[in-house]
Formats: sequence, structure tokens, C-alpha cells
Amino acid sequence: MAIGGPGWTAILLDVGGVLSPDHLPAAAADWGGRLGIPQHVFLAALFAGNDDRVLIGRTGQEAWWRLVRRRLGIDHGLMAEIRRDLAARQRWDADLLAGVRALRGRARTVLVSNAWPELRPALAAAGVLDAVDGTVLSCEVGLAKPDPRIYALALRRAGAADPARALFVDDTAGHVGAARALGMAGHLHTDTGGTLARIGDFVRRAGCGG
Repeated sequence: MAIGGPGWTAILLDVGGVLSPDHLPAAAADWGGRLGIPQHVFLAALFAGNDDRVLIGRTGQEAWWRLVRRRLGIDHGLMAEIRRDLAARQRWDADLLAGVRALRGRARTVLVSNAWPELRPALAAAGVLDAVDGTVLSCEVGLAKPDPRIYALALRRAGAADPARALFVDDTAGHVGAARALGMAGHLHTDTGGTLARIGDFVRRAGCGG
């Protein structure tokens, strides 16, 4: 069901690497050193093959973590420590989040993320869900970027009948390109100031209302 009426200006935002700066390289370096494995091997243990499994809800999260534990060859206690550490490292871009919150009444904001199930409780705990109008997580809808269907779903939830009235923000060039191919405006996130300026300019040009 769409959040707003037809004609809303929509801002569709990625989470990891945009609203939440990427904490994985540093974590992989630390844990790779502790486990005596290269950084890329640690990341592969976490993510190799997840795109068509846990990322789109075909494999449960706990089952996936059991697979990760076997890949790393560690016990349950150390696996639990890794999971706690990864969760504790997640941070939120306060300036960008404040900018998104300030869009209330001017544009509809929807998060569009390729994510595991643990992201939703993290978003709730950080108050991010209160700052946006909707959330589309790949693990919940069975679709992942750059599948055109997840963009279409996000547009519907934003109440944007016309893709041209939507700006899609992501830190992955291919995901931005897929949004543009569907008629949306796109912005490749590299820094907070640039993204806030692009959003502000888009909202001013597109106009407001529903």
C-alpha cells in the first residue's frame, strides 16, 4: 500500500554505506588478524553466496550464521563475540539522518536496502525507522537491488506514481544505474554534504505535496 497520495516527491535511500557508514573493512582487518586469516577470507566467510540465500529470505539468519561459523572453524562462543562486535561497530550518520528527518511533509522517504533480518531491529533501536516513511528490506520482500521489482515496490510505498519524481541514493554505482534505467534520478553517495545538497536540490526542483 502506498504511503502517500499520487504525485509525492520521493527520496529512496540505501542504508549500508549511506545512512550507516561502512564498518566492515575495519572489522575484517581486526578479526582477520585475530583469527590469522586475510581480511578477504573473513569477509568471504560472512558473505559468499548470501545474495541468493539469507539476503532475500531463502535461508534463515541463524542458519546462515551457523554456516559462517563452520567456514571460520570457530566455536559458538567466538561466533557470538564476532556477532556482538559487528553489531556494536554499526554507526549512523547523524547529519544525514537529521536531513532525512527534516524532509517530513516535503517528500516521502523510503529506505531500500539489501539486508539481513537483523537490520530492522538495529534501525528501530537507533530511531531510524521514526525518521522515514517506509522501509523495503531485501530479506523481507524476497528481492534485492538491482532487481527492478524492488525499486518498483519502493516507489509504491513512497506513493510516487511517476518515477521521475523519485531520487534514489546509493553507494553502489550499479544500483544507482538500475534506478536511472527505470526513470528515476540517481545520486551516487560519496559524502554526506554532497548527498544532502543533491537531495535538497531535487526536492526544490520537483516541488512538494501529494
